[in-house]
Amino acid sequence: MKNCLALIMAGGKGERLMPLTRNRSKPAIPFGGIYLLIDLTLSNCINSGVYKIIVLPQYKSQTLMQHLEEGWNIFSPALGHYIKIAPPQMMVGEKWYQGTADSIRQNINLIEQESPEHLLILSGDHVYKMDYARFKDYHEAQNADATLAVIEMRKEMSGEYGVIEVDQEFRVTGFQEKPVNPRTLPKDNAHILASMGIYIFKTQVLLDLLKSDDRADFGRHILPAMIDRYNVMAYPYRSQNRIQDIVVHTDEEGTRKESIEENIRDSGYWRDVGTLDAYWNANMDLTGVDPYFNLYGKLWPIRTNQRQYPPAKTVFAQLSGPEIRAGRALDSLVAHGSIISGGVVINSVISYNVFIQSWASVEESVVMENVSIGRHARIKKAIITEGVRVPHNTEIGFNPKKDRKLFTVTPRGITVVTKEDIPD
Repeated sequence: MKNCLALIMAGGKGERLMPLTRNRSKPAIPFGGIYLLIDLTLSNCINSGVYKIIVLPQYKSQTLMQHLEEGWNIFSPALGHYIKIAPPQMMVGEKWYQGTADSIRQNINLIEQESPEHLLILSGDHVYKMDYARFKDYHEAQNADATLAVIEMRKEMSGEYGVIEVDQEFRVTGFQEKPVNPRTLPKDNAHILASMGIYIFKTQVLLDLLKSDDRADFGRHILPAMIDRYNVMAYPYRSQNRIQDIVVHTDEEGTRKESIEENIRDSGYWRDVGTLDAYWNANMDLTGVDPYFNLYGKLWPIRTNQRQYPPAKTVFAQLSGPEIRAGRALDSLVAHGSIISGGVVINSVISYNVFIQSWASVEESVVMENVSIGRHARIKKAIITEGVRVPHNTEIGFNPKKDRKLFTVTPRGITVVTKEDIPD
């Protein structure tokens, strides 16, 4: 991958994720207890052998840039490896990044300094594992000018994604942007091919296009204009992306066993966490004995900026008397610094420095860092954002009608609680 430069678009507002994006960009949203969303894309780069990376932030980028500076300073300039942060600098006009293509256009000077053969264009806010080396091999084998990663979805999902039309050879023949009546797969009327927002271009082809076409977006403008003039291919993600990994199993006696096999489900997993419900679902996919998305594989590690907190702790084992209490975490992820003090956590993701007090229960929820859950509080199917202090005896997630008067409640019924909702 020496002749490939990765550009990660990380400036999205994530308006459908409000209030999570009130103070940070979408790629900087916490995920899985200890990560930010951008860590997944960056880890894919490192695991794929991509060591030249430019991150393009814009909207409320301080949290993101601080995270990258503190946790991703792992590259060796002596070997020609780097991660650069390139916020809008108005190099080609007095404007911010106007869209995905425009963010690349405004950094043509950085690309030309490197002169790579291929440009890998990525989003910093998706949950997936992908071997970009396989993606590039496919792109080169097809002698494509541009290749798009695509994933099969039910046609009912078409209103949320760009839909790609292909022929029998997977050559791209058309685009539809969030269509109501999409064109389905050849010989399969129930499914569509959705664009994953992951592209690879021959560098000179893309630079020539961006210099001659000032439109802002890849999916809406640049790629549709390429179809009749260039060889544009689709990369079928699930059938091509196979990551050899160590899969952890637990037998009936609870003994941990490891085997090396192709984790087909894990390497075919992709989520665009563009809504609060999708974000909650992706976090819930991490819990359980055999998770849909595996954070524990040794050959495809997910890296991040690890915080310096002590180990997670459970306390109190008072199993008799009028008020039984025991600190427990079941089928859950619990980050460092957290203390479960006589409460219970079930099927949840708990971030750094969370304090769950006696007789409190947290179920099917995402709890971000520096949160305190008061005694006898009951929380279910919720997202509790950083710094919230949940008072004693509070119930969240059990009465949607009542919750809607106080908090954000999603169409699926997930309650989102912020510091502004529960003042100190």
